[in-house]
Amino acid sequence: MAQRLALRRLLALGRRPLPLGSRQLVPQGLSSRAFGGSAIRCSAFNVQDGGDFQERVVNSPKPVVVDFHAQWCGPCKILGPRLEKMVAKQEGKVVMAKVDIDDHTDLAIEYEVSAVPTVLAMKNGDVVDKFVGIKDEDQLEAFLKKLIGA
Repeated sequence: MAQRLALRRLLALGRRPLPLGSRQLVPQGLSSRAFGGSAIRCSAFNVQDGGDFQERVVNSPKPVVVDFHAQWCGPCKILGPRLEKMVAKQEGKVVMAKVDIDDHTDLAIEYEVSAVPTVLAMKNGDVVDKFVGIKDEDQLEAFLKKLIGA
């Protein structure tokens, strides 16, 4: 209960909470000196609603990896951080959107997500590739390189 209240307060302030076990990234445009480290651009975000998905994923000028996951999904807890790490290594060439299927059932239905984790590769608003289940880092790297055309 206290966690939900804290989460609501963070969302009300316009902040996006980080998943447990993830690193705090320096938002684009901020000096890394204030954080005592090197600057890393934020490359992943949680989708807030359908409008947010439309604006930040479908209308994105960059390729987007969309991770459909659920809190109760064990494999999602393994894949999510691994995928975030691999997206961060792409140095801003691709961004990652995280969609909780329990919160955004409409998006899961629209994109025909029948199991989690499901990861979509989107370019110019179109799904260009997809996989379901866990992948190792080499497979994720190949998936991302194919998306960005490297």
